[in-house]
Amino acid sequence: MLPAEQFVAFQPPPPGPSVSFTLRLGQALHRYGTPAHRLEEQMRLVSQRLGLEARFFSTPTSIFASFGPPEALQTCLIRVEPGEMDLGRLASLDALADEVIRGALSPEEGAERVEAVLAEPPRYGNGLHLLCWALAASGGARLFGGGPREMGVAALISLLIGGLDLWTRRQASTVWVLEPVAAILSSALAVAAASLVGPLSVQVVTLAGLIVLLPGLSLTVALNELATRNLISGTSRLTGAALVFLELGFGVALGTRLTEWLPVPPKLGPLPALPAWTEPLSIVLMMFGVSVLFRARPRDWGWIALAGMLAYQGSRLGSQLLGPQLGAFLGALVVGMGTNLLSRVRNRPAVITVVPAIMLLVPGSIGFRSMESLLARDVLAGVDTAFSMLMVAVALVAGLLFANALLPPRKVL
Repeated sequence: MLPAEQFVAFQPPPPGPSVSFTLRLGQALHRYGTPAHRLEEQMRLVSQRLGLEARFFSTPTSIFASFGPPEALQTCLIRVEPGEMDLGRLASLDALADEVIRGALSPEEGAERVEAVLAEPPRYGNGLHLLCWALAASGGARLFGGGPREMGVAALISLLIGGLDLWTRRQASTVWVLEPVAAILSSALAVAAASLVGPLSVQVVTLAGLIVLLPGLSLTVALNELATRNLISGTSRLTGAALVFLELGFGVALGTRLTEWLPVPPKLGPLPALPAWTEPLSIVLMMFGVSVLFRARPRDWGWIALAGMLAYQGSRLGSQLLGPQLGAFLGALVVGMGTNLLSRVRNRPAVITVVPAIMLLVPGSIGFRSMESLLARDVLAGVDTAFSMLMVAVALVAGLLFANALLPPRKVL
């Protein structure tokens, strides 16, 4: 009988093409915003169907993968950068994984198709991208209670920040200053508009101008990862969201100081009440903007708008029944079950519709107000608002978990 050391040495290595496809698929899914618990489950499912014995561990910046039996593991580390949400590519990767699992494609062909998905040109041009920054800000200003003046100024500010975002992507050294510079621009231009154009709500304009950059979605995903016991990934993502809040708060404080030489803004009276029909219109426009910014396919725009309306109305009903902080639970529960049902009917990932819809409910605006209060040395209001933010985020996570338990999705994504 062979010694144990020689027995381990003679273990056959895992099939190369199957390992290559699994790793390439996991790296691509990570790049386009898949949370740790869903990423690990999808890689486990694919490797199981391909006959691999494998274990996976994901963080926001890395993927660990081990193949083979415990006594003869082959482990690799993939260093990845946190990517941007791309719903169109996620749908393509999900369909590709299904084809490989069914045997319609070999692992070699699957790996080549993953590279082809990664090499696809941007789905939308820069002009539409900038327009959707403005639409998201305008819709956000309406939902925050602003009037036509707030909506117009917020759209202009967000348009400039969108241009800044496109510019910073060209140089690696400028990407990390986007949030504070955008916050400086938003707060400074909001005060300047209130001084030079006419009375408007500076807070509404500043907040709506930054709505695309608010890390409310990252905060919700982090708490979701913590709730599913992905503690390292959840803690890392939670720290990143807190850092973005601090950068935005610092930028707003600095931008407000830079406008002290401007005339004092006139006293703001009650904001004009807009017709009721402007609210659903704002939601639709905001959902369209978010769909493009998240690079969803045009065929999914209508479903995304429907999910957004469902989330908003569910949250409003929940606020009336349970209060404003816990109302997000009902909104997340309704939209989670609705998107899971739609995913079963369409055989598409639920993430395509649930992520843009949850953007209407995430507590990014509350967290921003908390940082603003703390920087103004209003500690009591800042801590109270921060607690409200955490309660809303926990309510969202609980609603999504309940929805998955009551009506499980057919797909991992």
